[in-house]
Order: sequence, then structure tokens, then C-alpha cells
Amino acid sequence: MKTNDNIRSLEVRVGNVVIGGDNPIVVQTMCNTHTADIEASVAQCRRLSDAGAQMIRLTVPSMSDVEALGEIKRRLREMGIDTPLVADVHFSSDIAIAAAKVVEKVRINPGNFHRDHQKAREQFASLVKVCKEYGTAIRIGLNHGSLGERITNMYGNTPLAMKEAVMEWLEMCAENEFENVVVSLKASNTYIMTEAYRLLYKQMQENGKVYPLHLGVTEAGNGDAGRIKSAVGISALLSEGIGDTVRVSLTEDPENEIPVAEYLSDRYGRRLHSCMVGLSIEGKIAIASYHAPSKERLLMDFSCDFGKRLLDKEIDQVLLKGFYIDENGSQVMLDGSEYASYLEDELMQAARRRFYRPEYVACPGCGRTMYNLESTFNEVKRRTSHLKGMVIAVMGCIVNGPGEMADADWGYVGEGNGKVSIYKGKTPVLRHVPETEAIDKLLQLIEQDK
Repeated sequence: MKTNDNIRSLEVRVGNVVIGGDNPIVVQTMCNTHTADIEASVAQCRRLSDAGAQMIRLTVPSMSDVEALGEIKRRLREMGIDTPLVADVHFSSDIAIAAAKVVEKVRINPGNFHRDHQKAREQFASLVKVCKEYGTAIRIGLNHGSLGERITNMYGNTPLAMKEAVMEWLEMCAENEFENVVVSLKASNTYIMTEAYRLLYKQMQENGKVYPLHLGVTEAGNGDAGRIKSAVGISALLSEGIGDTVRVSLTEDPENEIPVAEYLSDRYGRRLHSCMVGLSIEGKIAIASYHAPSKERLLMDFSCDFGKRLLDKEIDQVLLKGFYIDENGSQVMLDGSEYASYLEDELMQAARRRFYRPEYVACPGCGRTMYNLESTFNEVKRRTSHLKGMVIAVMGCIVNGPGEMADADWGYVGEGNGKVSIYKGKTPVLRHVPETEAIDKLLQLIEQDK
């Protein structure tokens, strides 16, 4: 994608897909199967490819999963499915090096690639050597919740720290003469996420070398809220010409992520236009009218049309008017309706301008998740809906859990083996709680703390 001063991002080849340059925005997703379950993973990859995923990521927590990943790839290619596969690796640089011999791209997290920074540099050089040999791309995938202690001690837990951490790794890429690199700086907080990407993008422009950017709001949640939150953060950047590939992280079946990502790709690839038909601004209040062909389209258009303006404080409020067409082909009027108020409230919350309900942080789940994340999250939401303004996290595992929960008042983190840890802020207050008791324990602790 072109930058504002005509510096194009580098082109990165991932199998049969090219990210960056003047190429279309690439849509990707991630399996939530256990990679060791080869049958389930192959079946899900096939469904995701059929649904339109142009790239599929799988978690690789152990060396045995690298072997499983190779078998998954072999079976998919025998079926004629050539969608590139990405290995998601945390906590083990050795696994990343092994996986680079198997798949088309390896995602590493600078915050947990290796505990020792000098050793991390050495291991990264080894990874690059393998990637050069096998034609494998790398994603430097930094998460706000897993910034390393060394970086946070220097810059705090801030967008600037995220930018500086990534720049260190891009300098390591330059030292190793390796440019087949994509970068991400994800956060659950849409403000932190957009500011981190903007800072990095500006720095890369100034340096004269723009690496392709993978966009996403991590731990966005599910339902309307997850879609609105994702659309707000991602569209704010795409509208500025920032971003080359998109993953929408929903705590749902990963197939559900793809239509949302495709909408964003189409809209900012200039293949889709908003259905807003009228707009007036009175002070810092926007009044928008829509003729939307569906409820889903209204939600996405409204989020993209006004998310950035709210994030950047160009406006303080938006009022929704007009209509959408329901599944029966009837017009549903928005003026003064409960649904219009609901979308207005959700958009304000996603842009972090006003909180009308609890704020939820919930990961989409992956092969590291050891419990039914989606049903648990829905139950937590149901039983905590009265706690206006409270931040509650429901996380699948410890990889991003404790970190992404840094701003949460309370957190529910899966340990595996049917057990859960409950956090107050950054501190675990109960460990090894049976899943059957964990939500009750969480609510008891919240009540006791009031």
C-alpha cells in the first residue's frame, strides 16, 4: 500500500500470497483447534480456506506440534488447498526455527522470543538463516500485553514502548540482511493500538523503509461489540493508508472473522462504499443518516465512518438516523430507536470515549486454550452485565492473558487441566480453581471488594 509520501511498503511473499506494495489487503485468520489434533485442524483449515481466508495461522506450543503442522500442510496440499500456513510461536526460539522449515511464515513475539536479549539476537540470526534457505517469511508480532521487562523499564507500558521494541527487531532484520518481514503491534485498547501503529509507521517512513503491517485489535471479544471494536481500530488505520493485511480476532468460530475482515479489505481497497446518505455536524455532535441494505452492513459502515473521528476526538458524539433492511425485506427505522441508541453506545465504548457497560477483554482462543472459551465468556458477560465501567478479562491461556489484562480490574485465565486462575489487576488472587466453580468465585471476589 502506498504511503502518504509515496514510499511503498516492501512486498513480502508468503507462499502464493504477496503482502504489501500495491497488492490488495490480505485477509487472514487463525485456527482454534489443537494443532496436535491433525484431523480437526485439517478440517478447520479447509473450511477457513473455503470461506475466503488467504492465510491461516496455527499455534505451535511444542516440537511435537511442528511435526503435526507438517502433516497438516501435507494433507492440505494433497487436497489442492494451497492457502499459506503460519506458525504462531511463543516462548521458544528453537520451535520457531524448526517451524520455519515447515510453513510459509512464522510469527514470533519479541516480548517472549527469548528471556535473554543477547541470546534472542543470536537465535533470531539463526531463524533468519533458516528462513532465507526455505523462503519463509517472519511476522514480528508484538502484543501490548507481552512487552518485555527491559523495554517497559525504559519506556513504560505505552505505545512508544511498542514502537521502540519493534524498531529494535527491524534493526536486527537489517543487520541480518532480511526483509521478508511483516510487523504487528496489537492491543485490546483501540487507542493504544492505533497510536502504536501510527508511531511505527511514521518512524519507518522517516527511515525510508516501510515494512508491511498486519492490523488487528487483539482480545476484541465477540458479537456486535467485538465487530465494532475491531472495525474502529482497524479502519482508523486503513483510512490513513496504514496496513496491508488484516485479522479480526473474535471469541467465536474463526469462520465468523472472515466476512468482517473481507468487508474491511473491500472498503479500503475502494471496492465498497458506505451506505451513509446524509451527515451534519452541530458543534462536536455528528448526525448521520443511513439507508443500509442489512443490519450487519449498518453496524460495519457506522463503525468505520465514525470510529476514527471519535478516537481522534474530532467529534464527541454521533446520533444515528435512517433505516436498515431486515431479513424479511422490511425497513426498520432508526430515528430514536433502542437499536440506534445501542449502536451509538457500543461505538462510544469501542472508541473509549464513554463506558455504558463493563469493558470486556477476551481472546479469540487457539490451540493453547484448554476450555470452552466462547461459552465461558458469554456466561461471564451475562453474570457481570450490571458492573458498569468495570474491566473484566477472560483469557484462554497465560501467553497474552496476564499482560493484556494489565488494565483489567479482574481476570479469568485458563490454566489447563480444568483449572483457572483469577486475577485482581495484575495479581493472581486464586489459582487452580476448578472451572465449575471459577465464575462463582470471580463474582464472590468482586462483591467482597466493593
